[in-house]
Amino acid sequence: MTEPGSTLISVKNATKVFANGVTALAGFDLDICAGEFVSLLGPSGCGKSTVLRLIAGLSQPTEGRVVWPDSSGDDHRSEIGFVFQEPTLMPWANVADNVWLPLRLRGVSRRDARERIAESLALVGLESFAKAYPRELSGGMKMRASIARALTVKPRLLLMDEPFAALDEITRFRLNDDLLRLQSELRCTVVFVTHSVYESAYLSSRIAIMSPRPGRIVAEVEGQAPGPRAQDFRTSLHYTDLCRRISTVLMDVTAEESLR
Repeated sequence: MTEPGSTLISVKNATKVFANGVTALAGFDLDICAGEFVSLLGPSGCGKSTVLRLIAGLSQPTEGRVVWPDSSGDDHRSEIGFVFQEPTLMPWANVADNVWLPLRLRGVSRRDARERIAESLALVGLESFAKAYPRELSGGMKMRASIARALTVKPRLLLMDEPFAALDEITRFRLNDDLLRLQSELRCTVVFVTHSVYESAYLSSRIAIMSPRPGRIVAEVEGQAPGPRAQDFRTSLHYTDLCRRISTVLMDVTAEESLR
């Protein structure tokens, strides 16, 4: 187990060029420490999702590398949970069977997975909906099921690609709080993609701001220390100032890049 504060994963000088010739990333560098909640913030098309795919091992950099300093192994997919923008639940399967999927793909039987499924559903408050089907769930509940599915593998690293973007503000706030609680309970590291300055300010211990394509890290802003947020954090002067600082950096970066 990586000690809190030590580097869990490093993306080093990564470039990603797709088959159609589009350069999504160029000279991308990012160190992620154990226990952090790092948000990737930047304009549409800047390569945020591509970064997550490189970290997850779903894609390989054209140049550069992804390194886990504390490990000699090459395949770390078993240590990673991935939550996509859409819940991507199987409509023909109930919630429990959807949550079972990552373990099923690893050869774990339904019987042997029963306890892990129950634990994951309890973590997201869906224990009473195990037999429900996706069509019977609200948008927020579907996303909770998607998070539970990622948690069944007990990940060291949780990657989240704009998971709350399509939800209403009230549901989004609630799931933001739930996510922070889950991170605290599970002591996992989170890398979170968002377009929202306000969401990044609320959730993150560090906000990494990316340039327009080809994406790279051009600025970082320290966020709130890891751990639970006070009830009134969203209305505090600290939160307001943090949103202002992130917005200012983001606007400055966008203006500088437009002049290049």
